[in-house]
Amino acid sequence: MSSAKIEHVDGLPQPQRNWAILTIALGLVMAVMDGAIANVALPTIARDLDASPAFSIWIVNGYQLAITISLLPLASLGEITGYRRVYLAGLLLFTLASLFCALAHTLPLLTVARIVQGFGAAGIMSVNMALVRYIYPRDLLGRGIGINAMVVAVSAAVGPTVAAAILAVGTWPYLFAVNIPLGIAALAIGWRCLPHTLPAIHAFDWQSAALSAVTFGLGIVAIDSAGHGETFTTCLSEFGVAAVAGVLLVLRQTQMASPLLPVDLLRIPIFVLSIATSIASFCAQMLAFVALPFYLESRFGYSAVQIGLLITPWPIGVAFAAPLAGRLVERYPAGLLGGIGLLLFALGLGALALLPAEPRIADLIWRMALAGVGFGLFQTPNNRTMIAAAPRERSGGASGMLGTARLLGQTTGAALVSLFLARYPLEGTRISLFAGVGFALLGAALSMLRLSPAGARGAERVRVREDQRLKGE
Repeated sequence: MSSAKIEHVDGLPQPQRNWAILTIALGLVMAVMDGAIANVALPTIARDLDASPAFSIWIVNGYQLAITISLLPLASLGEITGYRRVYLAGLLLFTLASLFCALAHTLPLLTVARIVQGFGAAGIMSVNMALVRYIYPRDLLGRGIGINAMVVAVSAAVGPTVAAAILAVGTWPYLFAVNIPLGIAALAIGWRCLPHTLPAIHAFDWQSAALSAVTFGLGIVAIDSAGHGETFTTCLSEFGVAAVAGVLLVLRQTQMASPLLPVDLLRIPIFVLSIATSIASFCAQMLAFVALPFYLESRFGYSAVQIGLLITPWPIGVAFAAPLAGRLVERYPAGLLGGIGLLLFALGLGALALLPAEPRIADLIWRMALAGVGFGLFQTPNNRTMIAAAPRERSGGASGMLGTARLLGQTTGAALVSLFLARYPLEGTRISLFAGVGFALLGAALSMLRLSPAGARGAERVRVREDQRLKGE
């Protein structure tokens, strides 16, 4: 029997492990980057397809909304049918939808293709971290999560730069066509190398999936509506329906042994602190990502190409720090590393907000690099803590919650930038950066709380449970 045909007790052997993590990385690069590159191409696509800017926004919103409403249901489905199946199905759907996006000749067709692509991306994102837990042995889990965190952060940061480069030499359909060869390669490698996992015995909860879709989907729409200046009645109605659905969802989940919304995991203090830290940090990150291009253009007169190059030290900093943090978390507490990382991140954002009137290139480079290093140092230890805090059979729920926390933080950050720009046209970008500092400091404080006696006891229980599980197996 091939080594890929059984559930490995403690990670995959080499070289299968390297090929498996390559499959995860390729899928994440496509799913995360596609969420960023469409923003850059929106004006071009709308003009080419003779569509209104208001309707063209759904090229982005449809993609994000599809991911949001299906992330937790697909994570639950992964526990039932196997994480490998959900990941490969998501990868196949994403690749096919990318082909349809490239061939779409009207905006409605492109919007539908983007929504389908979003469901494929959710299949990739919902179980990728659960798969990493089976790919790497427990002692090296931090390194695997470090690679994963680096890929996510760098893909999000360089997405606009890659989009600008593609549009400089080709038309917008190539933004989606480039996914096709990558998707085929990832499918071929993943089919051979991704680990098989034992399926859970409980059935899929369709009612909870529907409630989850309404709760998170309408909640995200409400946050976005508030950021774009919709009427108070509209925002309140959306929040109200989302809140009612959320209450019904929680009441239903408390009666289940393996809930779709992982309320069982939310009873673990260190897991809750890690979730809260993740939401605050990704909110700060998105505040900066959305505001920085406007900030550098309106305040200092940089061109789009210059802005792309000036932001590059940020992903380089993440690429350096995330794998390093994956090794450090094997020796030092995640709460300490995450707190230090977010403090550095806050310093970088604050320094960017306080740039001199005529900054030198070096002034921008070290500030961008500091922000990237700080975020990379935080993300890996935080993600490892979240995944390790869950029992292994609940890795899907933890992985889905990790992705949901990231989306909630990013959506809130983007909505806040819209709000600040609408209310304060001249200083909105700078205010956004200062708000990012505030959220980064909040995340640092939440991370440090994991060093408290209660947090330390929670971390120790996680380690003991993992040791007992390995001895039992």
